[in-house]
Amino acid sequence: MKFMTTDPAANPSAVLYTRCTVDLRTGTITTKEVPCRNLEEVLGGFGRSFQLLAERRIEAAYCEANPLIVNTGLLTGSSAMTGLRTYFSAYSPIKASRKGLPAAIWSTGSGKFGAKFKWTGLDELVFENRSETPVYVLIRATDSGPVVELKPADQLLGLSTHEKIMALHREYADAHFAAIGQAGENWQNVYLGAVALSTENQLKSGEDKCRFAGRGGMGSLMGYKNILALVAQSADQIGQLSPELKKVNRNVVKGGGSARLQPISRGGGGGTWAAYDVMQPFHAVPINNFRPQGNDLPEKLLRENVEQDYAIQSASCYRCGITCHNYVSEKNPDGSRGEFLAKFDYEPLNLLGTNLGIHDAGQAARLIQLSDNYGMDSISLGVTIAYALAYNQRHPTTPILNGAGFGDYDKIRELVIQAGEGKLPEIGQGSMRLSTKLGETGYAYQVKGLELPAYQPETNPGYAWAIAGGHMSMATYGVLIREGKADINSWVQAITRDKLQIVGFDMLGLCKFFDIANGIATPMVVDCLKSECGIELSTDAIRAAVRRAFLRGLALELRQGYTKEEYVLPAEVFENPNPNIQLPNITSQEFFAELSTRVWEVFEPELTALLP
Repeated sequence: MKFMTTDPAANPSAVLYTRCTVDLRTGTITTKEVPCRNLEEVLGGFGRSFQLLAERRIEAAYCEANPLIVNTGLLTGSSAMTGLRTYFSAYSPIKASRKGLPAAIWSTGSGKFGAKFKWTGLDELVFENRSETPVYVLIRATDSGPVVELKPADQLLGLSTHEKIMALHREYADAHFAAIGQAGENWQNVYLGAVALSTENQLKSGEDKCRFAGRGGMGSLMGYKNILALVAQSADQIGQLSPELKKVNRNVVKGGGSARLQPISRGGGGGTWAAYDVMQPFHAVPINNFRPQGNDLPEKLLRENVEQDYAIQSASCYRCGITCHNYVSEKNPDGSRGEFLAKFDYEPLNLLGTNLGIHDAGQAARLIQLSDNYGMDSISLGVTIAYALAYNQRHPTTPILNGAGFGDYDKIRELVIQAGEGKLPEIGQGSMRLSTKLGETGYAYQVKGLELPAYQPETNPGYAWAIAGGHMSMATYGVLIREGKADINSWVQAITRDKLQIVGFDMLGLCKFFDIANGIATPMVVDCLKSECGIELSTDAIRAAVRRAFLRGLALELRQGYTKEEYVLPAEVFENPNPNIQLPNITSQEFFAELSTRVWEVFEPELTALLP
């Protein structure tokens, strides 16, 4: 990006970003510098891409007019801790209103691809139309600026995400990669395809240790457009840390937001896996399609129990001091690490484990590895399978699919494989469509067409207003369990003011673990922007830009046909309250009705003039 001002809030047009537009039908490639229209475009990520999507009237995700936008945030590729994020934005194949119109969405992941992409000199890549043949996209840094080329990709067809990445790694040195798997290639029957992003750990070890941009089916849209992979090739551009940035990075690693994610040996909880420990005392760990049973079964997948039989290694992304995830491998008789199985994060571990009635770590790991290699969003995949298992439990004489039940590992594995190969649209197209077809929508754990992450909706009515998937775009998951707030005023404040600010991380290029406790509008972010970009922004200006971006996403949902009746939790939450969850009931019909009224009273007056 090019800065010709130190005050982009007052003069955003004095900030230019480099955009490359690729017409996949004709092969025409155009690169130009674009002036920013507002602070949201300066910050980047979905703050910029949603404004482009708002200019399109899209009635079907799989149409040539639906652009796929790949971009970064202002701090992607910087020396700011966690500044690694890449964003994929479009109208979603899986998230749609009841009127059938697709919703705008973004998906994001870490790894090193985002930094390499930024270091090529490119800020945004927009794919128009559709290629007639499979291609991969090479983005190279050159002395005269970024160069983008389309390359034939027939040799990559049918390979897993990991196999595609390793094949390209053998061809391109000093590069990182984004790739889809067989699920994305079978986009007609798979709406939940994910994009795998390569990591240093993966390329060095040869093991499938990808990160993923999973939510919303962006891997399926890549498949529709016949893009199998992206290659970003550039020398690393690592600047010298300023004293201010050293202090920020130290605070990120040791601060309250990320300290609990650090390894147990450093006093943390051992990554996102520690969510089991936080929620199990309240019997709020999702089990058997989000129906906690008040027993100790989830404890079988507590880290302390798993590491008795498996080798566990805490891990972090490139140049990040937050070891938020874990690698799980077989344990040899001598205690050493054996065959690599999977990367454990809380969401896939729960939704492809406990919530399916799977309480064996090895079985859960193999399901996660299958999901990753086929390139599927583990959240949408796991929740959709859980719905099918719950249906079979309710209809033992007329089950669907292969008749799988909770805990039936072999049959669940078969469902994952068939979905990944595009042979099972009932699973691949998500729980909203499956439950509608079966006429039993009340226990399909989705909101606005997108499956819920692994936090009980009974503890988080904020899900209803999330715009890109539960915990990633509405940080109300800890308001009850961590903060102990059960009153209506606190929840209105959380949803309409405080917790929506989490989406700001998906503008700037930072991971939410940068400062999950306090959000994006903090002095630490201000210091990063000054040190890395030479710009002065106040926390108030950042907060206002993030709010506008969130509300623009909400306005886009309403324009795509969503009604207020769709901003609601699954019916089972209201109709069959779970007595095993040992927390105050904040999802009674009366509580939620008042919450909904008051939330819309705040949001509605601000939604005008945000769209073209």
